[in-house]
Amino acid sequence: MHRIFNFSAGPSTLPVEVLQEAQEHLLDYHGLGLSIMEDSHRAKPYMAVHEEAIANIRELLDISDDYSVLFLTGGASGQFAMVPMNLLGAGRVSDYTNSGAWAAKAIKEARIQGGVNVIADCGKEIPTRVPRLDELEYTEGAAYVHITSNETISGAQWPEFPQTSSPLVADMSSDMLSRPFPVSQFGLIYAGAQKNLGPAGVTLVIIRNDLAEVAPDSVPNFYRYRTHMAENSLYNTPPCFPIYVLMLVTRWLKKRGGLAAMAEINARKAAKLYAAIDGSDFYRGTAVPEFRSQMNVTFRLPSEELEAQFVKAATAEGMSGLKGHRSVGGIRASIYNAMPEAGVDALISFMQEFEAKS
Repeated sequence: MHRIFNFSAGPSTLPVEVLQEAQEHLLDYHGLGLSIMEDSHRAKPYMAVHEEAIANIRELLDISDDYSVLFLTGGASGQFAMVPMNLLGAGRVSDYTNSGAWAAKAIKEARIQGGVNVIADCGKEIPTRVPRLDELEYTEGAAYVHITSNETISGAQWPEFPQTSSPLVADMSSDMLSRPFPVSQFGLIYAGAQKNLGPAGVTLVIIRNDLAEVAPDSVPNFYRYRTHMAENSLYNTPPCFPIYVLMLVTRWLKKRGGLAAMAEINARKAAKLYAAIDGSDFYRGTAVPEFRSQMNVTFRLPSEELEAQFVKAATAEGMSGLKGHRSVGGIRASIYNAMPEAGVDALISFMQEFEAKS
């Protein structure tokens, strides 16, 4: 079996064990004679998958019964609209932090629905970072406070989350399940699957039950959280196969020791890579050190020409997806949960060899 190291920001690498199990049952799911993709979403086999996926998320994050776990569609981009549609009532204001490209997209969408106060803005700063806690200037009585926990493009991540009097809402698309955190600190969390959870197509939403009740009646039924809560995410046909793979990924995480164990592994991988960058005059990290992402490591070489050569040579050596986002350039190594430590080690060795030859 030929496998490369996939450093893409998303869709990203998945655990080999998960892919192998999905492959084994692709044509015949546990003796059914058909794939889980072909079975009814109301049938017992899929319902068992659905319920286990929810239970695993609850266990991994220690989620209380005060919250609902939903499987929706539309990715984070869909939630940029759905959050203000549900939580930002007429005449109310929401607080947003601008930490980069994805936070800016969320702000733009929220402004269509109502008032937005940007309570901290470092989205265009170089080196990149997220806001410091003491910079946040909250609006009294805000409907909610929105943050983007990890900016995949800039490589900046919140090391700790703010304590807010208004419900805290977070886009955690690119670092969900990479570390433990207190769900009780948040009113609503959402995450596209294609980074740490599974393949693209399903969006995880964790919402405090009471917040689902504030949606105006003018919001169409499909776009109300309480509609999907009442139907256990089965109001419409869910993305069954992505949810199945998400279930397998959460099983894999549990076998690995849960989020505390995963956080140790992720910290070790990131520390190795940042040490290689900092120990060289050839490579330069692009994020403020205290806000460096453990998921998306971004750096530059002395010239764009060398960066292009780096990406081409790395691809030839079996390391793909290292080209930085088109809006910023540079190099980006996404080292999500499923990136094995051997992949990080291989990249560091390649970086050292490339520098020596340049």
